Amino acid sequence: MAKYVIAPVAALPPGTQRRVTVAGRNVAIWNIRGRFYALRDVCPHHGGPLSAGQVVGRISASRPGCYVHDVAQPMVRCPWHGWEYDLATGQSWFDPRESRVRAYDVTVEPGSEICTATSRQPGPYVAETITISVEDDYVVVDLARR
Repeated sequence: MAKYVIAPVAALPPGTQRRVTVAGRNVAIWNIRGRFYALRDVCPHHGGPLSAGQVVGRISASRPGCYVHDVAQPMVRCPWHGWEYDLATGQSWFDPRESRVRAYDVTVEPGSEICTATSRQPGPYVAETITISVEDDYVVVDLARR
C-alpha cells in the first residue's frame, strides 16, 4: 500500500505547514488556500528541511524590470540557502536541470472509504469492538511514484 492517512482535514487548516514521517521518510505537508501539497522534506542542495522554509509566490519577468508575482503558483524557499522549489512539482528554479525534490500526490478522501480498505489480512486475534461513525474527511498522502 502506498497511501497513508495523515490527519483529518480540519487538523490542517489553510496556512498549515508541517513535517510528518510516512513509511520511514520525512514528508513536508502544506495547505495553501485549501490546496494540499507534499514534498520530501529534504532540500537536494544540502539537505535542509523544506518544512521549515518560507512559502512564496512564483516570480517571473517578461523583460528586465517587469516582474510578476504569482501567489497561485506557490514555492517553498529552503531555510538554509534560499533555493526555491515549486510545491506542485518539486522543480527547482535555481538549476532546474539538476535539482528537483520529490513531490507526492495528496488527496482528500472521505473517511468512510478509508475505513473500508481491504488490503489487510485477518490475524488470529479479535478485540472487542465499539461502534463508531466517520464524519470528517482525511488528508491522504500517496507515496507511489508519479
